[in-house]
Amino acid sequence: MPTYDYHCKKCKKDFSVIRSLKEHEKGKSACPKCKSRRQVAQLVSNFTTITSRKS
Repeated sequence: MPTYDYHCKKCKKDFSVIRSLKEHEKGKSACPKCKSRRQVAQLVSNFTTITSRKS
């Protein structure tokens, strides 16, 4: 499952959430510190993929 990185503008905390693509499409995550949903912004993050083919 993918990891999504967020930043809460209200309490200025960065956090990550692991959830399925279907769950992600349903809506924004709540900040684990202040529980805000409105001021949460998704961050752009790196990702790694593993394939069976050689590059």
